[in-house]
Amino acid sequence: MATMVCRLLLPALLLFPLLLFPGEAKTLDPYKVLGVDKNASQRDIQKAFHKLSLQYHPDKNKNKGAQEKFAEINNAYEILSDEEKKKNYDLYGDEKGNPGFGGGNFGNHEGYSYFSHGGGRPGSSYFTSDSEGWQTMDGQGNSKTFSFSFGGDSTGSGNPFGFGFGDIFSNIFGGAMKGGSQNSGFSNFGGPNSRSDSPASLKDIKSQFFNKHISDQGMTWLLLFFTPAAKGYQILETIVEDVVSSLDGAIKAGRVNCLTEKALCREAGISSAKSARLFIYSYISSEKGSLVEYTGNHDSKSLKIFCQDHLPRFSKRIDATQFDFPSRTIKDLPQVLLLSTKKDTPVMWRAVSGLYCKKFIFYDAKVHDISHPLLKKLGVKDLPAVVGRTVDGEVQVLRAGIAVKDLKSGINELSSLLESFEKKNKRATSRQAKKSSQSEWSGANVPFLTAENFDYICGEKTAVCIIGVFRSSEAKQKLETVLSAISQKTLVRQQHKDTNSGNSISYALLDASKQSAFLSSFERSGYKSSDKFLVAYKPRRGKFAAFTDEVTMEEAEKFIGSVLNGDIKFSNVRQKPIVR
Repeated sequence: MATMVCRLLLPALLLFPLLLFPGEAKTLDPYKVLGVDKNASQRDIQKAFHKLSLQYHPDKNKNKGAQEKFAEINNAYEILSDEEKKKNYDLYGDEKGNPGFGGGNFGNHEGYSYFSHGGGRPGSSYFTSDSEGWQTMDGQGNSKTFSFSFGGDSTGSGNPFGFGFGDIFSNIFGGAMKGGSQNSGFSNFGGPNSRSDSPASLKDIKSQFFNKHISDQGMTWLLLFFTPAAKGYQILETIVEDVVSSLDGAIKAGRVNCLTEKALCREAGISSAKSARLFIYSYISSEKGSLVEYTGNHDSKSLKIFCQDHLPRFSKRIDATQFDFPSRTIKDLPQVLLLSTKKDTPVMWRAVSGLYCKKFIFYDAKVHDISHPLLKKLGVKDLPAVVGRTVDGEVQVLRAGIAVKDLKSGINELSSLLESFEKKNKRATSRQAKKSSQSEWSGANVPFLTAENFDYICGEKTAVCIIGVFRSSEAKQKLETVLSAISQKTLVRQQHKDTNSGNSISYALLDASKQSAFLSSFERSGYKSSDKFLVAYKPRRGKFAAFTDEVTMEEAEKFIGSVLNGDIKFSNVRQKPIVR
């Protein structure tokens, strides 16, 4: 029996040297291929890979040998980007490559034996149990996989020899193989789905995410539209990652698979993604973002310039010799001014202007040094500096002598400044609303009830709030005239001024067409049949009474007098009224 086994085994053993060592091999050290030191960090390895893959990618580099070099780069990165593979390579290899027979590369990666002839070059062959067979690298960077099996397993079950294919390699290389498949076929090399750790690490963008976190949110996004088979996908992905890394904090990036996100692709004007296409979600023209396609060269420098050009420009560049904060703005928002020596608006200021464009009015100016008259006027003693003006006119230096180590930290610091200033401005807005309401009471005008002044006019410190509700301009004028006159009556004025007596009364006007939810808190229908009427609301008790007859001076004064004397029956509100 032993003689028969040897006779059957001998041809296979004689065949291995022919298969494994068809010619002279060239040993390739992955560290040397990527040009990094053995102590290099994963970030350094990744940066080296990005740089070399851009240089030698077949879509970009048509020179002779570029495809071979690109294959070597990918093989090297495949080993060094995986901690386990890198560890095994370091354990079994040396600075010249992995030791093996006939000059080939040999090692033990992830618990399986690995042998390659020719260092992964186009036209070379290698065996790996991970691929379950022989792989031959062709001139196009593709690897043909030829799988085969002696049948059975190492336990002898169904195996006439009593041992498996893995036992042979275990004896030769000192490590057992993983179980393999008997299938054969082709596998892509370097394609978009060739490995799970894609170097670009772009976020997969779905329609729901786009609508909630990208559309009109103020952040600039680079979006790669593709299908897995799209031409130029991988090189664009690598370029995008490189640019986003250099502009970290100012832009973000993601990818949109047009096979699954057809609606997003149609929005970008893409019917079919035969070639990968790159868009930027830009705010350069208005506060509303729009997709702008990048059609420039596929290199990091060109794309970075394009991205910088499309960062938001919500900050108005002004002449520092003539500037003064406007007393009011169109949207009545707080204002912020950046003073620096830059000849153009700094990237980080443009980025934050996009993030906070709905909360601030942005300006920026170039000044040569701190002796500039504007700096003396504003009290700025160092550059660069940020100065703010609240809605009530207070001007203050938010920060002077700003120093940051990089773009991202700079954007974070500016964001913190603006958020802190926003809180100060809200307090100023509250003070202004209170002051405005107080001044309005001293005159004949009746204020309109708003979300900002509601607590002051109809809050729990007020015993009774008289609200004149209107639906037409004629009704508004009538109620304003009547309530202004009544508020000047001696008895009523005394009641209102005595804010500490617990018997204060206040007056306000309300537009029914804009505050239907507020009115439904009193009555389900919201008094839709009335063009003008009065509501007496007691905030502390959650009760109200309404007067829906013709509002004349005499009838209104009679109604309010009855409210103050307790002669009117009050009802419970359906829910606490809120002005929106």
